[in-house]
Amino acid sequence: MTKSPKNIYLGLLFLVLNTFIGQSFAQSFVGSKACISCHEKAYQDWQGSHHDMSMKHADSKSVLGDFNNATLAYQDKTSEKLSTFFKKGTQFWANIKGDDGKFHDYQIKYTFGYEPLQQYMVEFDDGRVQLIPFAWDSRAKEEGGQRWFNLYPDMTEKHQEFFWTNTGQNWNYMCADCHSTNVDKNFDIKTDTYNTTFSEINVACESCHGAASEHLIWAKESKNKSEKTNKSMPLNDKGFTRDLSKSVQNWQVKDNNKTLTPKSIEHSQQVLVCAQCHSRRTQVSNNDHVKGNAFGERYLLDLISSTNYHPDGQVYNEDFVYGSFLQSKMYKNGVVCTDCHNPHTAELKLPIETLCLQCHQSDNYASTQHHKHPENSTGAQCVNCHMPETTYMKIDARRDHGFHIPTPNLTQKLGTPDTCLSCHDDKDSQWSSSKVNAWYPNSSVEAEKDFVAVFSAINLALNEQQLQGVSSELSRIAQTTSYAGIIRASALTKMASISNTNTIIAIARAVKNPDENIRLGAIEGAQNMAGAEKWRILSPLLKDKVLAVRVNAAFALTSLWQNLSAPQKEQLTPALNEYIASQQFNNDRSFSHSNRGIIAAYQGQYDQAIKAFKQGIAIEKHFARTYLNLSQVYYQRGENQKSIEILQQGKSANPDDASLPYNLGLAYIRVKDKVKAAQALAIATQLAPQNSHYFYVYGLSLEQHKPSAAYGALYQAFQLSNNPQHLYALCDMQVRHKSGLAKQCFAQLAPLVPSNVIQTLRQQLNQ
Repeated sequence: MTKSPKNIYLGLLFLVLNTFIGQSFAQSFVGSKACISCHEKAYQDWQGSHHDMSMKHADSKSVLGDFNNATLAYQDKTSEKLSTFFKKGTQFWANIKGDDGKFHDYQIKYTFGYEPLQQYMVEFDDGRVQLIPFAWDSRAKEEGGQRWFNLYPDMTEKHQEFFWTNTGQNWNYMCADCHSTNVDKNFDIKTDTYNTTFSEINVACESCHGAASEHLIWAKESKNKSEKTNKSMPLNDKGFTRDLSKSVQNWQVKDNNKTLTPKSIEHSQQVLVCAQCHSRRTQVSNNDHVKGNAFGERYLLDLISSTNYHPDGQVYNEDFVYGSFLQSKMYKNGVVCTDCHNPHTAELKLPIETLCLQCHQSDNYASTQHHKHPENSTGAQCVNCHMPETTYMKIDARRDHGFHIPTPNLTQKLGTPDTCLSCHDDKDSQWSSSKVNAWYPNSSVEAEKDFVAVFSAINLALNEQQLQGVSSELSRIAQTTSYAGIIRASALTKMASISNTNTIIAIARAVKNPDENIRLGAIEGAQNMAGAEKWRILSPLLKDKVLAVRVNAAFALTSLWQNLSAPQKEQLTPALNEYIASQQFNNDRSFSHSNRGIIAAYQGQYDQAIKAFKQGIAIEKHFARTYLNLSQVYYQRGENQKSIEILQQGKSANPDDASLPYNLGLAYIRVKDKVKAAQALAIATQLAPQNSHYFYVYGLSLEQHKPSAAYGALYQAFQLSNNPQHLYALCDMQVRHKSGLAKQCFAQLAPLVPSNVIQTLRQQLNQ
């Protein structure tokens, strides 16, 4: 799963990438072969499923790709050589470019998935297992398949995270937990090697049901009991600790509703089990999150951010279903995965045309009066309007499980995806809006999604009055129970840049909410809160029942360390020690060492912090934020030259990362070398041409030796941000230079600021 660093926080980088050592399970894993004698039908259903084929040893049965000396152009800027896929006896090999820029033969040890594409993995002597950049399109030839293709044609340089030998394509860390059963990563920090193990190579029975040793004992002891008695017993009385039943046993027609309603909802653990892999999250421990009935005992869920979702909650990047599903009315009403999917075949239980009609009465929904499309057309299928597809990995189309209602009006106003145009690609949103408004003139859908405009606005450059309006709306959303919990939690995270009375009240209430995601959202939203207020609100979470909440609270509060009293430090220490020790779980990634370095720096232990950051760079030199953290510590110690040197090193190792030359420019400014500062900042603006702040600082650095270029940079900052402060900086600079352009600048600034600001600038110009 993708790991997602966060923002700069009090001079250091706030990396909410918490990973923790877990407890071993009491039961033991026995393997799927032990299940066959009693569960032959389920076992046969599982054979050949996506779960069964999630990972295999590469052999003639598992490999689908053409290894008969097939070739594919590398699509490299510097090389026209073909990659070749071939066999050596019964082994499968690929001749592809390595991280030294040369082509080598690599043995394919494992297959990954099978439909609509299959990936292949190489195992190195140090235990690293890496996915090669080429995949086999396993679709039929008439569908465009039966060919090799490059999954990452833009990732051909060895410094890029997703170059195939780097961490972005490392199975041990990125993939193993979900694609195999009972995985133990076993990374050795001393030797920088892996000895990763699993009880079964693929997603087998115990991945979902849990370790089955106690179940086998129960099965042996229950032979003398009647079959009827055994079938009626819940699984947790049969040696399993997980309840994988449906949350709703009886659906009923009620109050003339068009949709069946649950007679009662008794939440099982099924969705938690499926979510362990079908979610975008960071693993935070080896604890059994199902046993604890808390996703945060093992994982930290990615909430609704602009990185992974559109503002209306529709999926953008891969979210692997769970984050979308939590937004839905289905989830709220007790629907679970097996209401629609066969858990063993991983296929739909019913034909796609009739699946939804289990609950949504056909007289009302399977009619032109509802869907407004010809019978039996693609537009008449529920999923094409309510579960639109997004294609990942070039050819893998996946449906959105938020079950959203199309809102083309929002597309026109805010640019969110227009589901109608998925089919009607020759039309525009004005057309689809007119259709939907005519069909459903009394629809309340847009009103129910009023959070979308607020989530959209937070990414814009806003003036102070607008920011206060957004903060009020975020506070309202966070406290409104009609919104899905993940929407409320996401509203809280967006308060991080806006702290006022409204947000403080919302966050203070959120830390007491029973939804762990809302409590986690409150922690992130409080990160820039004033110290005393922050401690008062977040400190109770240091004893939260959910691991991810405790340790995130500890990390957030450690920034206050220097101002805490002795009793407060004592209160913080247990959760903080838990956090620090846990980072060793991901010692194979730079962020783990960087997080410990941040903690040490907060506590004033700079030598320890420097040691941690240096180890993070040694482990993963292509992680820019560790260089930034280390340079910041050097700066805080007054070692400006070392700060500059580490940023230069980071810039060399990560030439595409704009934050490194930007911070290098700031470092040069601190030593009063504005020429080198401007050179570094120029590179930052080239790498991040949409970053208005980079242009703003670049413009200021140019003032003394290139004033005309400074004007251009500041105006570019204003054009990108529409921030009056950027335009004011330009006018102010032109006033200092007595430039003839100043009056033109005043004219543009006048509608955006109070009149006394313009009056003052005019007076200064005439002095």
